[in-house]
Amino acid sequence: MDQPPAIAIRNLVKRYAPAGGKNGPGEGKLALNDVSFDVPQGGIFGLLGPNGAGKSTLINILAGLVNKTSGTAEIWGFDIDKDRRNAKASIGIVPQEIVFDPFFTPFEVLEIQGGLYGVPKAARRSLELLSEVHLADKADAYARTLSGGMKRRLLIAKAMVHSPPVLVLDEPTAGVDVELRQQLWKLVEELNSEGVTVVLTTHYLEEAEQLCDRIAIINHGRLIANKPTRELVEMAREKIVVLTLDRDITEAPSHPAFAKSELTADRTVEITYDKDRMNAGEVLAVLQAQGYAIQDVSTREADLEDVFLHLTSAPAEAA
Repeated sequence: MDQPPAIAIRNLVKRYAPAGGKNGPGEGKLALNDVSFDVPQGGIFGLLGPNGAGKSTLINILAGLVNKTSGTAEIWGFDIDKDRRNAKASIGIVPQEIVFDPFFTPFEVLEIQGGLYGVPKAARRSLELLSEVHLADKADAYARTLSGGMKRRLLIAKAMVHSPPVLVLDEPTAGVDVELRQQLWKLVEELNSEGVTVVLTTHYLEEAEQLCDRIAIINHGRLIANKPTRELVEMAREKIVVLTLDRDITEAPSHPAFAKSELTADRTVEITYDKDRMNAGEVLAVLQAQGYAIQDVSTREADLEDVFLHLTSAPAEAA
């Protein structure tokens, strides 16, 4: 029997009232427009979209920080309106902003958060959580003395004080260096391996492609894709072949079957083609027929970025 979803969203709508006016029919910004999808239990689910697409609004609705206009949302089987207490207890939110009192120690931050969630003192796991996020040696240091990476890890521990089965990370690696990003993703994978369902938003598409089992894309408040990551990547039809020629040229070769042909150096050409219409061998044959001698060839497969850019390039629909 199939497991119920970790998160179930149905026909979710959020319309903000216009500034300084009353919210009449059709007025205000439509941030979410009839969004429906499930987050399966036990995986890492990516929620992607351009800035202003509606991702943060959706997360804030799940967190209880924003009231939806219509539709339903359930977290771990609990309706966020009808059973708000259990719904909130089932989810941990890691915000993009670093939010905790800098004058408390990491241990105190977790103890206070546990108290706010009603976790009995004897049942709190503050030291265990600090160990899990590799901050056990900083338990009694002032939070303000922590590095940026340590603060990020403390936010994850703070979101886990009530042992929620679902963890949402909103742009957790925004503005951090490559080494720290890798540390954070390793921590996310460790939590997921322990059974926590992870939902993450990120602008680093290569990370989403590497980490996520399934990805949903929101654009202009609408859900435009929701597929297993591999299926999503396979939607890309375009492929690039990079050719090094035997002589300098001043103009890129052209052909009606090429989607794009670009001269990137005196002897290097990048040709984009639709893999449903031709293959790399046929591209080479076209160039050879035009009199070009080719010294080197490499190809680049489509990736999530190609699909993302294609799907989100559509203009906004009228609200």
